[in-house]
Amino acid sequence: MNGTIPSRCGVVPAVAPVPGVRQDGDVADGSGTSPGWLLDELRHAGVENLDTAHVDRYDEKEDSGAPAEVALCKSLGLDSTSTVVDIGAGTGQFTLAVAPWCRRVAAVDVSPIMCAALTTKLARTDLHNVEVIPAGFLSYEHLGGRADFVYSRYALHHLPDFWKGVALGRIHRFLRPGGIFWLSDVVYSFPVAEAHGRIEAWCATGMSDPDVGWARSELEDHVRDEQSTYSWLLEPMIEHAGFAIVDAHYSDDRFLAQYVLQSPSRP
Repeated sequence: MNGTIPSRCGVVPAVAPVPGVRQDGDVADGSGTSPGWLLDELRHAGVENLDTAHVDRYDEKEDSGAPAEVALCKSLGLDSTSTVVDIGAGTGQFTLAVAPWCRRVAAVDVSPIMCAALTTKLARTDLHNVEVIPAGFLSYEHLGGRADFVYSRYALHHLPDFWKGVALGRIHRFLRPGGIFWLSDVVYSFPVAEAHGRIEAWCATGMSDPDVGWARSELEDHVRDEQSTYSWLLEPMIEHAGFAIVDAHYSDDRFLAQYVLQSPSRP
């Protein structure tokens, strides 16, 4: 596509709005205003993600294994023509790894500090196909042709379950038929009766020094204050949004889940 337009953060190839992506029931109308009942995603972003010191040391604490996840996406069809949306991009571990292999990456994060960190990283690279977008699951407005891949890691849990359902529906609407949504998050895949023992065991794995790993207090904060949900609640929401669950993997402690989701091809 010829020409460029000023991006929301940087310069990317010119794109046009996706015809027909918006549907009745979407919470964003593209007008730049939000209804009073819409969730304030910034207030639900997690205190740590709005803290400069935490963001500065995030890459030392958390390795997303992005090269392996890019390899998986390539095995599922990612190529130089693909448009990728990374929602909850954070410091950009996946964005920076996938950008050399695709046409365009929309790196979306509601935290201005995370967006600034990623923008600084990008300035040190030769990548010109990444747009850093300060938005969230409920406010991101997709431009251009429908996305081929959507990636989200450790972000959906910031939304209460009602809004998870809304977010999943929005993603389904801007992902092309046959497109892939790679979702990874803290998801409780155990019975309610096991919750106390499993949560205590998980929190006991926390490090004593938060500078070198996730501290017990941070894991406790997650359980108490974040919105992680049970797999047996999340998975029906995923299917109700229109996705097929192609693959699901659960960690041995039943606290992490990884999903390969597909928007079914239309006849």
